[in-house]
Amino acid sequence: MRHLFAPWRHDWVTGAASGPVGGQEEGCLFCRVWGEPKADDENLVVLRDRVLVMLNRYPYNGGHAMVAPREHCGDLEGLPPESRAALIDAAARCCAAMRRLWRPDGFNLGFNIGRAAGAGIPEHVHLHVVPRWEGDTNFMTTAGGSRVVSTDLARLHRELRAAIAGSEAP
Repeated sequence: MRHLFAPWRHDWVTGAASGPVGGQEEGCLFCRVWGEPKADDENLVVLRDRVLVMLNRYPYNGGHAMVAPREHCGDLEGLPPESRAALIDAAARCCAAMRRLWRPDGFNLGFNIGRAAGAGIPEHVHLHVVPRWEGDTNFMTTAGGSRVVSTDLARLHRELRAAIAGSEAP
């Protein structure tokens, strides 16, 4: 039997990180991060512009980023048109930077709007940008029921922040 060790997830799984189970703090994650510009490294923020782009601390795949508008709104139709456009522009910048850095074979981009649709933070709409590689769904995921994310978040954060800084949408 093989053992996978991920001790950094203990606080999240047990709720010991702070707040309720899942280590989530009270209130909206994105609003909290918007209000903490000096903590961008700790919060894994790679871009702070009209929208916020940050790496997901508990990713589906290495490099999983989230793009959130400044406005605290749970749906797309409630956002001003400029914010909707800024979400897509930032996602395009992420994809372009990720292609240059990590050469993924594809991307999953998506909104989960509402708890029934899988939104973990239903009160603040955000777009997921997930780089994908052929073969990243393998035995561990399909038969083992486990996901192995073999990347270091701090390194990915440094690389993506540097690549996206000052870049324009393609």
